[in-house]
Order: sequence, then C-alpha cells, then structure tokens
Amino acid sequence: MSPCHVTLRELQDSMMKTYGDRDLKRGPERTLLWMCSEVGEVVDAYIKGDLDSLGAELGDLLAWMLSFCNLLKINLEEVFMNRYGSGCPKCSKPVCECAYI
Repeated sequence: MSPCHVTLRELQDSMMKTYGDRDLKRGPERTLLWMCSEVGEVVDAYIKGDLDSLGAELGDLLAWMLSFCNLLKINLEEVFMNRYGSGCPKCSKPVCECAYI
C-alpha cells in the first residue's frame, strides 16, 4: 500500500489489521468516545492556528472513525460513495446548486 495512492477501503483494512484486536476489546461505545475526543483535539488545534498539530489530529480522527466503522462492519468508502459519489445528495448536481443558508 503506497501512502500516496491508497483507497479509503485499504486504509480501513489497515486499521483493522493494526488495531482490530484492541478495538474489539474496547468495543464500539468506547471507540466512539475516543473518536469524539479527537474532534475536540481538532478544534483545539484549529483555534490555536497550529496547522502541524491540526494535520496530525485530523489523521487521528480519521483513524478512530475507521476503527469505529470496522466495529460496526460499515464500509466507509462504500457508504460515502453511495451518498456523495455523484455530487450533492440533496440537489443531485455534480456541483452543488442548493441555496446557501
């Protein structure tokens, strides 16, 4: 798996290989709590204007999201593409034409 050319499915499989046993022991509820704590760390890095930390925290958030999806047997790439693969899910346009609120 090349770090520059990888699918979301490959990333999710990698998380399962690396952390699957730990994730199963922790369970989905506690994994979700860890994922939520990462959201707070993303917000903190953004507010501080720390772009280096922000990038790292976003990577952590994605990792926890993939772990959570693994526990629930959700293929994140598949559900994302089903919802957003053709563009905006509300107006069905490749470039959103929804009224900005």
